Amino acid sequence: MMEQSLRADVIKIALDMLSTGLNKGKTGNVSARVDGGFLITPSGVDYAALGPADIALMNMNGDSVGPLKPSSEWRFHRDIYLNRADVGAVVHAHSPFCTALACVAMAIPAFHYMVAVAGGRDIRCAPYATFGTQALSDRAVIALDGRKACLLANHGMIAVGGTLAQALAVASEVESLAEQYWRALQIGRPIILEDDEMDLVLEKFKSYGESAQK
Repeated sequence: MMEQSLRADVIKIALDMLSTGLNKGKTGNVSARVDGGFLITPSGVDYAALGPADIALMNMNGDSVGPLKPSSEWRFHRDIYLNRADVGAVVHAHSPFCTALACVAMAIPAFHYMVAVAGGRDIRCAPYATFGTQALSDRAVIALDGRKACLLANHGMIAVGGTLAQALAVASEVESLAEQYWRALQIGRPIILEDDEMDLVLEKFKSYGESAQK
């Protein structure tokens, strides 16, 4: 995809996160991989005010090009790309239910089979570290090992995908799961699916959504 088009798509996904309630105000950030680095939303700017030229271009050394400073969370975006060849886009949100669970350092267990949409038997919660730090990045990368999403303690959530649309879809699904889990906790103790069942679900998810003609 041409870089100019990808810049516009980064803004679109950031705006979609606002319109769907995954983020509010200037919170969260979005990035997309390009040759030699990645494009990322700038720090502290209203998404609606952004134009394609405002999206920062960063290399893997942490150098940036553009009129605005890159998001303060650029480190975990970079490190995810360095550690995950399968990832083409990263979204970070302070979505309400994911953040509520993260604020009590609560991972999302296999209370529902759709937890497998994030790539594993559960959705981990990375231990707390100050925003924008290498410590936070290191902990996020560990929590994302073998996963497409994780929570960040006392902070929010991260979702990844091959494309921006896929990353946003994972983020939306994980926020929905966080809400369902929160609601189930209000009723009682949710029943957690066995590992064998989740392994079966994960195997079935390998062909989830594929065309019947494939």
